[in-house]
Amino acid sequence: MCPMTTAIPDTPDDSQLASDGLAASGEGKILLLACGALAREIIDIKTRNGWDHMDLTCLPAILHNSPHKITDAVRAAVDKHRPNYDQIFVVYADCGTGGLLKAACDEMGVEMVVGPHCYAFFDGVQAFEDRGEVTSFYLTDFLVRQFDSFIWKPLGLDKHPALLEMYFGNYEALVYLSQVDDPKLVEMAQEQASRMGLSFEHRRTGYGDLETTIADWSQRDTP
Repeated sequence: MCPMTTAIPDTPDDSQLASDGLAASGEGKILLLACGALAREIIDIKTRNGWDHMDLTCLPAILHNSPHKITDAVRAAVDKHRPNYDQIFVVYADCGTGGLLKAACDEMGVEMVVGPHCYAFFDGVQAFEDRGEVTSFYLTDFLVRQFDSFIWKPLGLDKHPALLEMYFGNYEALVYLSQVDDPKLVEMAQEQASRMGLSFEHRRTGYGDLETTIADWSQRDTP
């Protein structure tokens, strides 16, 4: 499915999602425990489908800059929220945890999204693997909006542009995997590709495997 609107209701701004995440409302029988970078997409999926039995809480998106912290953060959040929900599902892929998050979820008895990262599940995990684009650098809607905060500044490129070749010298293309149809975001992604010295490709994926996975979870019987 490919959403064609950018009007996603009741979503905190990106800076809040990056630093603070999103608190659970305490409503619903199923909790989606997600990365803050996916909040807009999940809220839209839930709203369009009327899945009021599913609640959402998000960990800070900035954890992606320290992936070794993700597993412990997810563990703590599952322990915190488990008494209040019949089921919890973890809306993370592996996300640089080297299999540790999957092992922790198995141990805790909770399911998580299949795939190495959000680029793969937006694109479709099998399609992403089949392409084998090892020289491509990927952006999602969230990362286009937060390019400076998540990529440019943390890598020091705002102060030391000479580092660009060190970080991205082996890349050839920037691939923008868009979830919504927004010409302004496409324009921003093109400019970001130019700043990085990479060719540009725009691939409109919609929500991909994220939506089908949440749709499957929404139909699970609660205890």
